[in-house]
Amino acid sequence: MKLNRRRMVALVIVAALVCLTVCGIVIWRVEKALGSSRREAAERELLAVEVRTLGAQANPGFEGLLSPAVYKSAAVFEGRIYLAGPAGLSAYAADGTLEHIHRTGMELPAAPLGQMAVGMLTDAQRPELLIATQGAGIVAFEGHLFRQIMGTNADARVITSLLPLGSGRLLIGTAKLGLLIYDGKTLKRFHPTTDHVYVTALAGSEAELWVGTLNDGLLWWHGGQTDRIGEEQGLPDRRVEQIALGGGKAYIGTPVGVAEVREGKVARVLAKGRYAHALLVDGDTLLVGQMEAGVMRVPLSGAENVVLARRPIAARGGGDSGQNPGEKPEKHTSGAKAHDFSGLSMYGLKPVPFTPVPFTTGHITVEQFLVVGDDRYALATDGLLRLEPDGAWRKVLGGGSAQLTDRDVSALLVASDGRLWVGYFDRGLDILSATGATVEHVENEHVFCVNRIVEDARQGAVTVATANGLVIFDRDGKQKQVLGREEGLIAEHVTDVALYNGGMALATPAGITFLDKTGAHSIYAFQGLVNNHVYALGADGDKLVAGTLGGISLLSGGEVRRNLNTATSGLKHNWITALEAVGNEWLVGTYGMGVMRLGTDGNITPTEATRDGVVVNPTAMAADGRMVLAGTLGEGLLVGDATGMRWKTVTAGLPSLNVTALAIHNGVVYVGTENGLVKIDEGKL
Repeated sequence: MKLNRRRMVALVIVAALVCLTVCGIVIWRVEKALGSSRREAAERELLAVEVRTLGAQANPGFEGLLSPAVYKSAAVFEGRIYLAGPAGLSAYAADGTLEHIHRTGMELPAAPLGQMAVGMLTDAQRPELLIATQGAGIVAFEGHLFRQIMGTNADARVITSLLPLGSGRLLIGTAKLGLLIYDGKTLKRFHPTTDHVYVTALAGSEAELWVGTLNDGLLWWHGGQTDRIGEEQGLPDRRVEQIALGGGKAYIGTPVGVAEVREGKVARVLAKGRYAHALLVDGDTLLVGQMEAGVMRVPLSGAENVVLARRPIAARGGGDSGQNPGEKPEKHTSGAKAHDFSGLSMYGLKPVPFTPVPFTTGHITVEQFLVVGDDRYALATDGLLRLEPDGAWRKVLGGGSAQLTDRDVSALLVASDGRLWVGYFDRGLDILSATGATVEHVENEHVFCVNRIVEDARQGAVTVATANGLVIFDRDGKQKQVLGREEGLIAEHVTDVALYNGGMALATPAGITFLDKTGAHSIYAFQGLVNNHVYALGADGDKLVAGTLGGISLLSGGEVRRNLNTATSGLKHNWITALEAVGNEWLVGTYGMGVMRLGTDGNITPTEATRDGVVVNPTAMAADGRMVLAGTLGEGLLVGDATGMRWKTVTAGLPSLNVTALAIHNGVVYVGTENGLVKIDEGKL
């Protein structure tokens, strides 16, 4: 009996031990799995980051043609005022003297500059001026040297907003990845609730954070959680332009008004119907910088939507860009006053008076407000304005002369008479004299979005392909004729032009229109075209090559003879964006595989510039028998030899890596980008 009991006790003990062992193994495996999951989750949150010192770029010899100054951000740092924009960073002394311009593509990466903030990061020895860029991460400037903080992920390099924290960490808003945080060593996602949103504005602290987005309203991070405030919760619009904090409240600027948020709830809407692009809480008043409508002052007590004062951003007698319809502008008759940045004395810089620059405009966009001591400044797209004691805003910094009308170049032509034709994405075109001394600007309902400019020496004319028809100019640059659907074009939008069979061939999103002595006639997919959407044309005698969204069509005598695409040829990508003749062959620009070669036998073969992911911009190719050029989207300028067999990539010296237009004339190469126009002697490339 005792033996059986002993056996039972032993069995129970063994069973218990086995159970404990099994449970331990299970728990260990579970903990291991959880640990692995946590590590994987942490690794997913982490983004690779590079930090490096920036030196002067090895510019091979590019010279810029003066484009209008455009500013996006202003900041006071070490006794100077800095203005940042697409062209670079301008440093001004307290007396208004321009001390230095750090240019994009030269001293700075070839990416437009955006928002600035001053902060002391954990991996820095002193405070820095932190600058967001569109494509090159963050540039940090300590007063003498620049360094770059850049995620290896391309989406992590497109920075929209910055917020330095008291802990030395940096909150980073992006266009695609949402909100990131940099701690001096690692770059990671801030929180799952702020992932994959387009961040437009940041304000607050680590304890209470306000995140403005492009399409997802306002995100309020507090107590370790995120609340969303959208139109359903009373926000005037889901697009947030700016956030300002004051008096325990958050003011949220949107395209249709300003929401006052208290304790996470929309209490009221101010400046209803106004495009609130910039905000500043100024005591019991809210300054609202509008899109193309100047500054308005809104009281924060009393009536919800009463304008206290809306004075013109102009010189004496200038128009009131913020006035109500029918309201006459106020006149200012007092003499110009001496001006100084008295607030800069707090940084140890002796204030020196200077006189404001006269400034007049009917429409202006305010990007940002800046407080310097007791002074209030508004940064407009073309300069810094100060609020004067009489209530007027007057320009004190920025601007300057410019040869060109805009920065976003979309088409180029150097005509046979030496004049330079510059087409813009949305500002018409400029015609510069051969010496560059005079510029004629053309902009109207037809000459607006320019795609291509081609000279027809036979007719003594220049044809301009636009999104609103084909516009024909005479040799003197005078507009003579506009052709659209009513004149026989298959579509109003003309993407390319080729001189063909004594007339012209026009590429459109609906097919090809031929203009010749018989009139206008068109072909499209029904007549055999590989795809209706035609981006590029190349002509050689009675032969025509058409690059489309779906491949290449080879035509002769106006009829399709053969179609080439990824299924029927060696073509690596069907979307064709550009064509350029090299001898008897064609170089083919693609959207996604760089440059390929079309031989006389109809075979397509790769080149050194055939690379996965490389996008050649529409019609952005040029050749002159000595070299071939191709402009890319974000990869810089591709430079090939005369045969297009050997290639290299040029980035240094370009104002942007998005090269949109090219022209070669008398040994000079003109390179148009989304951020300005430069030129260089051909031999230097």
